[in-house]
Amino acid sequence: MERREQYKRLIMFCASVLIIGTQVALFAYTWYRHYRSVAVIKVDFYRRGNWAVIAFYALMLFFFFKIYGAFKVGYLRVLDVLYSQILSILCVNGLAYLQLSLIGRWKWLSHIKPMLNLTVLDIIVTIIWVVFVRWIYARIYPPKQLLFIFGTRSPEELIYKISTRKDKYTIRETINIEEGEKLIKEKISRYKAVMIGDIPSQTRNLLLKYCFEKSIRCYTVPKISDIISRSASDIHLFDTPFLLSRNHGLSAEQKFTKRMMDIVISVIGIAIMWPVMLAIALIIKGYDKGSILYKQERLTLDGKIFCVLKFRSMRVDSEKEGVRLAMKNDSRITPFGKILRNIHFDELPQLFNIIKGDMSLVGPRPERPVIIEEYEKIIPEFKYRLKVKAGLTGYAQVYGKYNTTPYDKLKLDLTYIQNYSIWLDVKLMMLTFKILFQKENSEGVESWQTTATKNTSLKKD
Repeated sequence: MERREQYKRLIMFCASVLIIGTQVALFAYTWYRHYRSVAVIKVDFYRRGNWAVIAFYALMLFFFFKIYGAFKVGYLRVLDVLYSQILSILCVNGLAYLQLSLIGRWKWLSHIKPMLNLTVLDIIVTIIWVVFVRWIYARIYPPKQLLFIFGTRSPEELIYKISTRKDKYTIRETINIEEGEKLIKEKISRYKAVMIGDIPSQTRNLLLKYCFEKSIRCYTVPKISDIISRSASDIHLFDTPFLLSRNHGLSAEQKFTKRMMDIVISVIGIAIMWPVMLAIALIIKGYDKGSILYKQERLTLDGKIFCVLKFRSMRVDSEKEGVRLAMKNDSRITPFGKILRNIHFDELPQLFNIIKGDMSLVGPRPERPVIIEEYEKIIPEFKYRLKVKAGLTGYAQVYGKYNTTPYDKLKLDLTYIQNYSIWLDVKLMMLTFKILFQKENSEGVESWQTTATKNTSLKKD
């Protein structure tokens, strides 16, 4: 098995080259067969010009595959990989057609049939490739058999999450740290991989070193301090290495660039989406004659309070029984509101919050002051999220869910803050488009929860 692991990257690289090469070849055939003619493009392409068009298509394909995780056959679920591949194909072929139509100066939707045929063929090839490569991967790399080590916090929730990916992991045995270091090490030595849950740092460090010594693969649940340290800079002024964590949020130039990007994209977004926003407003008003917009106090940078704008998706009297997050199958949500929430269009008015400067396109989800107060009783560090402006989308919104626990949400948001870059913002905005139609990302909390907190002993960092 160890020898197989060494060749995993090579196998996946070859599989990635195969799918990219196949789809580029299909585009090249479509280009030569249907589009390169002077009668169609109105420009005489010489040999290098043909190669440039095909090479640009290959670059776009690689870019979108990389952004949407379309190469991660062994990492994501089969349906997730298929969704990523098909979304990438639609984006690339749409941009390629736009490029060709601009060069050829065609009328609207002229010469689109060859591109539609190419898209259908690409999707068929993609389905065959994903199913075949996934079958090969499962045969070569069966699920890892894990020993799960846990502490005082109940491991049931995490074990349940892991059990949803039986294609990747199987927990064969669990052990509590109270069993003692000697017995735990004996158990670890029987496995090729272990998973360490939320346990005290001192015990965890001893087990990590033991796994390193024995070359045993080790999965750990990161603590807040781990996320802060992971983004630290190396200092080599002395013969003793140092790690520097600046902990100041964004730099002045990052804030300026981020603000300019927020304004430009928000203005463009409003200009494009205003007909949709107008139609949504008319439907909401026509449904129950109530208010179109829903205003609510939220927290942003440094704990500043602002009024977030949303299209109203619930009944007018939705909070007559008190403040609470949306539940699964929430009866307060209107039929049209359910559609809006599933595709996140209820948040379109927040583009005006962004232009005003209260929010950013990317950042932690803005929470209500009363809910943050509840979270901080259990997790005092929850306020760390306020080192940057709240965002329309963000790291926790993309990689988490609406009902993600506050502790996990904090760790996701800190990962964004500590690793911030303009490129990360661009990537998260593109990934947001991917999750728009994934229902699980907007799933509410359970009926017995008023916030996303699931127990009162969340952690000891």
